[in-house]
Amino acid sequence: MRCFDSSQVGSHIPKDAFCVLLRDNKVLQQLALQNCSDWLSDKELLPVIGQNHQLQQIELNGCIQLSRHALVAISLGCPNLRQLSLAHCEWVDGLSLRSLADHCKELESLDLTACRQLKDEAISYLAQRCNKLKSLSLAVNANVGDAAVEEIAKACSDLEHLDLTGCLRVKNNSIRTLAEYCPKLRTLKVKHCHDVVESSLSVLRSRGVELDVEPPFQHALVLLQDVVGFAPFINLQI
Repeated sequence: MRCFDSSQVGSHIPKDAFCVLLRDNKVLQQLALQNCSDWLSDKELLPVIGQNHQLQQIELNGCIQLSRHALVAISLGCPNLRQLSLAHCEWVDGLSLRSLADHCKELESLDLTACRQLKDEAISYLAQRCNKLKSLSLAVNANVGDAAVEEIAKACSDLEHLDLTGCLRVKNNSIRTLAEYCPKLRTLKVKHCHDVVESSLSVLRSRGVELDVEPPFQHALVLLQDVVGFAPFINLQI
């Protein structure tokens, strides 16, 4: 098999069946295991990673029973990796992310949503070495701030999609840096980033970048419509 997607075989695939199916497989290019989170551990995953060096896409969202050794194994065994999803994998730490950055230079898409151990230093290190990134999610991480976002902006000029939802330490300065250094940016998510306001977003908005927060005037109209039950007509004469 070149592709193993657990969603295609159901969420209740037995662990033993998984091990038998992939025991002799050495040509995998895509591996999606988010539905195996109830039982997937390093014991089952590491042998698969160790003999499939052509892997380009790996999805491990929510696989909470793995450890940092899984990410180290991926970084050492998958030099052609282009897409990696690790959302809600809180075992991802700075050291294992550095290993990924050192060995997977072709990475284009990385999801680190709710990987709460990661701080600015590790994210900056990643950006400096994986400068082909086009899509990156750092959502739901209160440790991520302006330093990491500014390094991403300066190092990853091909960036198209960035998710900073709930990154409470991100402020206007880094958003302005994104606008300056990332001409290919298409979507930016900054909902619940309370220190990011329209003064920094307006430049991106004028370029057609899709934002997940409304401009202030439109937001006020929506709130007013919720209160009075209809959209008001406003006649301005200057």
